[in-house]
Amino acid sequence: MFALPVQATHAMFMPHLVYAYPYPPPYAYRSLLFSRTPQGKVAELRLELQSSGGKKDKGHMTKRIALKKIVANMTMSNNDMVALFPDIIAVMSLQSLEIKKMCFLYLVNYARMKPEIALKALPILLGDLEDSNPLMRALALRTLSYIHVRQFVEALVQPLKSLLRDSDPYVRKTAAFCVAKLYDHDRHLVENSDLIDRLNLMLRDENPTVVSSALASLMDIWERSESIKLTIDYANASKIVQILPDCSEWGQTYILEALTSYVPQSTDEAALLADRITPRLSHTNSAVVLTCIRVILYLMNYIESEKTIAGLCAKLSPPLVTLLSKGPEIQYLALRNALLILQRRPEVLRNDVRLFFCKYNDPIYVKVTKLELIFMLATERNIKEVLTELREYATEIDVHFVRKSVRAIGKLAIKIEPAAKLCISTLLELVATKVSYIVQEATVVIKNIFRKYPNQYESIISTLCENLDSLDEPEAKAAMVWVIGQYADRIDNSEVLLEDFLDSWPDETHEVQLALLTATVKLFIQRPTKGQELVPKVLKWATEETDNPDLRDRGYMYWRLLSSNPQAAKSVVMGEKPAITAESEKLDPVTLEEMCLVVGTLATVYLKPVHTVFRSARPRRLQDSPALQRTRLPSYQAAQQAKLMSSSSSLQANGGGGAGDVLDEADAYFASIGGAGGTSGDLAVGGTDGQRYVVNQGQGLGQMQPTVHVQNGEGDLLSF
Repeated sequence: MFALPVQATHAMFMPHLVYAYPYPPPYAYRSLLFSRTPQGKVAELRLELQSSGGKKDKGHMTKRIALKKIVANMTMSNNDMVALFPDIIAVMSLQSLEIKKMCFLYLVNYARMKPEIALKALPILLGDLEDSNPLMRALALRTLSYIHVRQFVEALVQPLKSLLRDSDPYVRKTAAFCVAKLYDHDRHLVENSDLIDRLNLMLRDENPTVVSSALASLMDIWERSESIKLTIDYANASKIVQILPDCSEWGQTYILEALTSYVPQSTDEAALLADRITPRLSHTNSAVVLTCIRVILYLMNYIESEKTIAGLCAKLSPPLVTLLSKGPEIQYLALRNALLILQRRPEVLRNDVRLFFCKYNDPIYVKVTKLELIFMLATERNIKEVLTELREYATEIDVHFVRKSVRAIGKLAIKIEPAAKLCISTLLELVATKVSYIVQEATVVIKNIFRKYPNQYESIISTLCENLDSLDEPEAKAAMVWVIGQYADRIDNSEVLLEDFLDSWPDETHEVQLALLTATVKLFIQRPTKGQELVPKVLKWATEETDNPDLRDRGYMYWRLLSSNPQAAKSVVMGEKPAITAESEKLDPVTLEEMCLVVGTLATVYLKPVHTVFRSARPRRLQDSPALQRTRLPSYQAAQQAKLMSSSSSLQANGGGGAGDVLDEADAYFASIGGAGGTSGDLAVGGTDGQRYVVNQGQGLGQMQPTVHVQNGEGDLLSF
């Protein structure tokens, strides 16, 4: 005999007691009991929509609840709700604004999926356009403009013309936006009608919100069209600036964006307009502030007075600093735009470096951008303060941020020559911490310092050699190998150090292999007795045991140089290196000009031209005008500098022995050996008769597009 557990006994002999437990069944069983199929849910919602509700159902509460359930399912991309289309159209005729909102939302979502059923709702929408309630008229109009079905688009044109002159300003504002939406659906339909002319007339409306909406619609149409031009003269610009204080924050943004299409014809016009919009810099909305900054930066290109420009620059600094007190996303946008503004107008934030010091709770993307600004604002006067701050950053937990900080210290040594010694001392303090990633980043930047200041700070090479075991990243290894090769004659055991790196040659990246190849050749040139055993071995690896074309070509080039003309090899490999600068991250002048015209947009976050970020966007350029200060533009200054360099190069070429002669000799040499083969260690260069690779010296990568000047017209802003 044995005793069964109590629960087992109940289950075997009294099965009816199993379901009598006081707690609910497990979740899996509950889901089986209460789950419904999609068809069952749709059928239940259909019954709720079709039910009359009786006298107790005041305000069609049953239908409202059912519609809320449908919208919730629709929001979760539940396409089963499309089966309820006929029932929704039946409910749509009820005169309730709340019910119509949900029905119209359903219609917009599923109209393109079931256009033949959606057409049954068209008479209801057209009837609502004549409703006495302005909210109902605006709602029906907005819904019609959202539906991209041919019959809806064509039916919207005639009612839209009358609603542009509606007695209610809210309806007129909605109608103005609908013209732009209609243009997106069918641009030829809008261009062949008089809707654009009616939009132009709305700029004389007495309501500021209607004016700003019409202006926004015109700007949107102009952005999309190639056959329409936008012209704003001073009279129109002055009128729309006058209504700025009476508009909503988004209305102000639309008006300010439109002002970038105004081309000043005199410096006084530009200065006066810039002064009139400066109060918008103190607005609480960040979009208004950034758009105002964009317009002021644009107008500065047409202002001659240096004093006026300096005054405007002084006014731009406080709003940018104020944006740093907002959320991290707004901070990031403001910082990215500050990077752009500093390259064009350095005087805007010249004395505010401490404002960009990082806080402990800043997100990493904000910290990294602040680091870039600190580097740009660092000068000989504030370098000690900046280095102290960067030294603190280099001890933080975030590895990415620490690396950026160490690299910034090295770049400051290159940027500010009098502070180079102080920067190197700070780097050596960080190397002494023996933290692997700090040592590796410091090695990379010290290599650049050696290139900037040759034969000045070689005493720190011994410190770097003490930390060779810490190097495991390709960039750091390549930098250390470069240092060993460049100063092989001053490092006693340079060949031993290189041999240690060469032991892992097959496992190294191509970057490190290229550095080892060049360093070995440098060792042989400076200390032939020490490198004569290493060079043949490394050249053999580089030319015969690799599949990387860059490595193989460089190996063949060194082999040819060393075997034919060692003196030429020395002049090539150990020749004077081009000077490096810390300004490599600056934008090119043409891009910088364009970017300053789109301040506050997504393009400034990426620091890329607007057509790169938005392929359909119209490229922005400064329009020609008698007031345009061409000689101050970065593109003009860069073109003049390039012209001077080109003229000096041509003078050198005419003097004999110039770059042109070298290229001619090189072409002749390679043509002469086209069919020859090399033996006994010589480089074999093969070629096909008639196949030549020609380098066009001095030819640019692209052509400058001429700026098209559009004369300001009178009257309408937008015309064909």
